Amino acid sequence: MSFQFRHLIPFFDSSEEWSPEARILRWLTFLWLLVGLVMVYSASYAIASVEQGDGLFYFKRQVLWGVVGLIGFNFVVNVPLRSFLKFAQWGVIIFLGLLFFTLLPGVGKHINGATRWISIGPFPIQPSELIKPFLVLQSSRFFSQWNVLSPRLRLTWLGIFGAVLLGILLQPNLSTTALCGITLWMVAMAAGLPFSLLGGTAIGGFLLAFLSISIKEYQRRRVMSFLNPWNDAMGDGYQLVQSLLAVGSGGTWGTGLGLSQQKLFYLPIQYNDFIFAVYSEEFGFIGGLFLLGLLLTYATIALRVALKAKTLEYQLVAIGVMVVMVGQSMLNIGVATGVLPTTGLPLPLFSYGGSSMIASLMLAGLLIRVARESSEAQVVSLEARRGSSRRLREKKARSRS
Repeated sequence: MSFQFRHLIPFFDSSEEWSPEARILRWLTFLWLLVGLVMVYSASYAIASVEQGDGLFYFKRQVLWGVVGLIGFNFVVNVPLRSFLKFAQWGVIIFLGLLFFTLLPGVGKHINGATRWISIGPFPIQPSELIKPFLVLQSSRFFSQWNVLSPRLRLTWLGIFGAVLLGILLQPNLSTTALCGITLWMVAMAAGLPFSLLGGTAIGGFLLAFLSISIKEYQRRRVMSFLNPWNDAMGDGYQLVQSLLAVGSGGTWGTGLGLSQQKLFYLPIQYNDFIFAVYSEEFGFIGGLFLLGLLLTYATIALRVALKAKTLEYQLVAIGVMVVMVGQSMLNIGVATGVLPTTGLPLPLFSYGGSSMIASLMLAGLLIRVARESSEAQVVSLEARRGSSRRLREKKARSRS
């Protein structure tokens, strides 16, 4: 299929010939995005009115990033996956360089105690978010070829992946480092790498996280406050306490859209890291079950796509996307509900932020592309079989004559 300009326009691209998994994933992505935009509007309106003088300030920017992300999403969905796999190594290297650029004085933008952004005009970009699709692609390509790669090439790319994790950790961003490390580990495990190597890297990852928590006092305080936030409800436990109050106030059915009380200058970062708390307060336990059901459905279909993928490489892409999209969502929800220590990990397609929006839609597009190519591969195989049978009949007819 040739690429056409209409493939860049969201919702105008026909999906009638797609596999059922690809069509369902497409509409799940649109539903996920729509609910997320509604929540950014609700969670940010009050604070945007005070801080920016425009209640729609954050919402309008999120819609803009959503449109940009959807254009990229449609592009990914309609371009052969092989093209992205070939470019993935350069994407990892480019964003690895940008990760370390954020650490240079005067280059990186310091927000909320971390230097994770680089400003391009009025728009900050976050390399640690934008590298995720390329990390999934390159790790899938690398680990699927593990048995045929030379020891030198293996060490080279393991070193590059390690440098990516180090660059994110130095920002500092322990939660994203952990997520990217888990993604690499899960892709490697799905590729069938030796258990001794997987076990060694897992132990190394835990030791690195322990070392980071031991060195950085604010991370240690977060872990301690997570164990009992009420001991310091106005200090280190403040964010979690306010989040738990929001979640608990929702009850069964919630207070209703726009009626959250905790978002009114009680709950910090209410339109980003803790947007799930606002969602829970406004839509209650039933709303929480709906979102968890959406994530469970997404994960189930992603696994079906992986099982039906035509190559190991494509299987690993599907698994990597599932780990990032669903795993990151569960980590964010775990933080908001007090199951995990407080971290700065956004909720995909919900939390405010252009880099997270674009990266999440690119990942969703990659999963749909795997589903599409798996379906097309089956069709091609059937046609080839018919063609082979026809040629065999013609050959038999000629031999009789």
